[in-house]
Amino acid sequence: MSLTGIFLILFLIVHLTGNFQLLANDGGESFNIYAAFMSHNVFIRFISIGLYIFILLHTIQGIVLAIVNRKAKGVKYAKGKPEGASWTAKNMALLGILIFAFLCLHMGDFWFKMRFTDQLPLVNYPGHEPVQDIFTRVHIAFQESWIVIVYLVGVLALTLHLIHGFQSSFQTLGLNHKKYTPLIKGIGWIYSIAIGIGFAIIPLYHYFIT
Repeated sequence: MSLTGIFLILFLIVHLTGNFQLLANDGGESFNIYAAFMSHNVFIRFISIGLYIFILLHTIQGIVLAIVNRKAKGVKYAKGKPEGASWTAKNMALLGILIFAFLCLHMGDFWFKMRFTDQLPLVNYPGHEPVQDIFTRVHIAFQESWIVIVYLVGVLALTLHLIHGFQSSFQTLGLNHKKYTPLIKGIGWIYSIAIGIGFAIIPLYHYFIT
């Protein structure tokens, strides 16, 4: 659970960095070229398969862990949690389900249409082969208030999930020391909030500014 979690933590940095190109004021050229590269590069596609497997594995592990812990006698975590455990720590499974539902919506609305349909028109940029215009699809989607709200809820669930999951992943691997744990928690808070704000900016920018 911790290893798959750390892998996904690292992936979020890469994914957010790429998605920041949705903020470029170039009519979508940067993002569309980036998306085309990511979808056609053999190495990236191989990594993507591993990513999908890790997401499913992490989700399944979380569900199994939640079921096992709820069957334990009054203990919701295998190693036990103090009575004063945070709401986030106590509801990691709920947050995980919300994130997975959000991912299904996200991938169905963009990734599936990009890979398996011809709903996205092709655009031409100087020096490049024609690429799918994913940027316009994203922009149109983020003009709908309900989609923006759903995305913000998903981002909030992700942020809360990360706040506990970041520190918990390292603790599970044995990196639990009175000297280092506060530092890991602090880094986890900074990372989680930064990721949350970064992903939230994108739909808000398209809804209110563009």
